[in-house]
Amino acid sequence: MIAGLSKAFNLYLAPVLSLTAFILILFSYLAPVILFPDQVALLTVSPSEGNDGPSVFLGALGSCERSNHDATVTCTPPTVSPTYDLSVLPSNTPDLLSAPTATTPAFIAVSLAFTIIFFFLFTMTSFRGKMGKFGNVFDKPAIQRTTAWIGLLGFLIGITSFLVIRMWFGKAVEDFNRDITEDGSGAPQLVASTSNGFIMVWVGFAFYAVPVVCSLAKLHVAAGKA
Repeated sequence: MIAGLSKAFNLYLAPVLSLTAFILILFSYLAPVILFPDQVALLTVSPSEGNDGPSVFLGALGSCERSNHDATVTCTPPTVSPTYDLSVLPSNTPDLLSAPTATTPAFIAVSLAFTIIFFFLFTMTSFRGKMGKFGNVFDKPAIQRTTAWIGLLGFLIGITSFLVIRMWFGKAVEDFNRDITEDGSGAPQLVASTSNGFIMVWVGFAFYAVPVVCSLAKLHVAAGKA
């Protein structure tokens, strides 16, 4: 029974987790300028509770904004070196929100490329027994090593890049809210916070870790048989 569950896990669940991880990370990377402009972001600036006013949604590729809750959301063009448009915010808003270094979104794009390649290779190696003679190609040790290394590199590059952005935005949120508080009653009624995009990222990488560990385990077992 345990052997059957292990086989089903490696054959079906791990590839599904790999694809789910790619989708979650991709969505959080493209939001808000390409997908979910007012629903998913890495950092948001919004009116404090009980107030209506401007909102800004920041992501890895750019920003979106609206002047009030019922206004149309407009976004900057997506780019790996974004300049956030904060013009909708009041003039006395603390000027502390800036994009991370341009290389960070580029590294995330590289990580996503590795992730989708890993998904296809991992799926092929998992189903090689059902692919006839063509499946023998994916039984070669070189393919197994390549799959494991691509998955590991995609995981490390991606999670490191998002950790850099999280620390950058975390400091910006802390400084922004502190300055708003210090300005007292004359400050705009705004609150900055890291947003749900990071939750999607961490869940995605938690899912991504499973097939990567499976791939490394297969590599270890193959090395032990050699």
